[in-house]
Amino acid sequence: MTSTDIPTPDTGDSSAPPADDTVTFADLHIAPEVLRAVSDVGYETPSAIQAATIPPLLAGSDVVGLAQTGTGKTAAFAIPILSKIDLTSKDTQALVLAPTRELALQVAEAFGRYGAHMPKLNVLPIYGGQSYVVQLAGLKRGAQVVVGTPGRVIDHLERGTLDLSHLDYLVLDEADEMLTMGFAEDVERILADTPEYKQVALFSATMPTTIRRLTKKYLHDPVEIKIDAKTSTAENITQRFIQVAGPRKMDALTRILEVETFEAMIVFVRTKQATEEVADKLKARGFAAAAINGDINQSQRERTINALKAGTIDILVATDVAARGLDVERISHVLNYDIPHDTESYVHRIGRTGRAGRSGTAVLFVSPRERHLLKAIEKTTGAKLAEEPLPSVEDVNAQRVTKFRDAITAALAAPEVELFRRLVEDYERDNNVPVADIAAALAVLSRDGEQFLLQPDPPREPRHERGERPDRGPRGERPRTPGLATYRIAVGKRHKVMPGAIVGAIANEGGLHRSDFGHITIRPDHSLVELPAKLSPKTLKALENTRISGVLIDLRPAGGPDGARPDRKYTERRRADHKHSDHKRSEAKRPKRAPKKP
Repeated sequence: MTSTDIPTPDTGDSSAPPADDTVTFADLHIAPEVLRAVSDVGYETPSAIQAATIPPLLAGSDVVGLAQTGTGKTAAFAIPILSKIDLTSKDTQALVLAPTRELALQVAEAFGRYGAHMPKLNVLPIYGGQSYVVQLAGLKRGAQVVVGTPGRVIDHLERGTLDLSHLDYLVLDEADEMLTMGFAEDVERILADTPEYKQVALFSATMPTTIRRLTKKYLHDPVEIKIDAKTSTAENITQRFIQVAGPRKMDALTRILEVETFEAMIVFVRTKQATEEVADKLKARGFAAAAINGDINQSQRERTINALKAGTIDILVATDVAARGLDVERISHVLNYDIPHDTESYVHRIGRTGRAGRSGTAVLFVSPRERHLLKAIEKTTGAKLAEEPLPSVEDVNAQRVTKFRDAITAALAAPEVELFRRLVEDYERDNNVPVADIAAALAVLSRDGEQFLLQPDPPREPRHERGERPDRGPRGERPRTPGLATYRIAVGKRHKVMPGAIVGAIANEGGLHRSDFGHITIRPDHSLVELPAKLSPKTLKALENTRISGVLIDLRPAGGPDGARPDRKYTERRRADHKHSDHKRSEAKRPKRAPKKP
């Protein structure tokens, strides 16, 4: 095994530099259409892992890459694969295995970005929780690149709907995480279904014995590349995050802007279109905002930045590319409206504040499904982000009242006050209206029909209105973790199942997170798993065909002391859910399993 160690220096407030600052993507001999897409994204110089990995992958060597999440490793394997792929064929030529559905989607999106100028390219993510109809249609249409979680990939292999006989490239992304989640047997099962002669790339943050064994067994004389990333964030920047779902982001941003005291702020989004949309919405709400992205020309960019420096605008909505090299001292806050997919981008973003020795504040919006990205940021930077609640309606209203009072005090010093005082006195005398009422009416006029105070958030529905509480099982099977219920699955010790495999399969197929799991008890022929007390019909449906070690899990609430008797009311509810869903679909629509090849 050829080994290459590349230390990456502390990145401070910018993204990690490449191994050689003189190397550009143009020097790496990647396909012209891929180079064009990389340029569109705004990348000119490769990161350390990219500079070290792309050449051997282009040369056809197997590669083992030891690098943390957030070092740019997705581009390190996507770019060379896209540069070599045969677009005249619709056969699946590249398979990327990822431990979670979130990572699978992220990798598929990256292939789409770097293959933006390859019109015949089809990239298909396959993962648990997504409709089989969508995946089967994509596989039938033909996808040169398939990105999937192990469980769903095996499912398609067993159905005969995924053909790997023409596979040229296999990538194991976050291999150590995959094995931790109990996918070791699944990975080997998939590898056994691939051609003997193929190029393999394995990426892992660590190199435990199981990974070493996998490498020796399935990789041929691989080039080993180790990246010692030391990504850190400045100590003078206060970092915190707010959990907020996508549809509420604009409302959350508006509340923060009203409550937070800031001098100037950069709001980071992922796309050029989002910069315009967010900036327009902020301007419509009365904020001095502007957008910069890769489409604006240099003179317009300079005018916008000068306006930010002069205080003509206070909020800049930007993409990562457009904000590179931005140095404006008055930027006191950075708000990550869209969480970045790599740690280097996060470090670069928040480095736009806290300049010249000043303190800065960085706020990160995180949706429940993006918690894994938050953990990756914390793990790589070594910074623990404090969670804070979204400012309440009361917080916003109190701030509005304070600002209104301050505005009155400031206006009293204006020279026009004497003129308006005489007008008010005349109105008071002619109409016999108290001065306080006149002042209130003038305040209404100043709002131009805009509501002054926010209405209170609607109260949460009482528990009995939100849904029936699941029946409590006998004392022996009651969950030990508050808020969870005990479920039975039909795999146990005789199936050689491990807790990691249970968590991995149910989380990926059902769209759950590790934090949703409580205690797991593995018994001879079944296992007991603590999960949220009321699983949604969508989750239950997604878990219907879930297999662990090739066995249907047959998820149901644990009933008696042995966990064998199902909860009758639960079963009735599931039947009712199916009655109103798509249970009427014909058998003809179900994909038939292809016969085994002789």
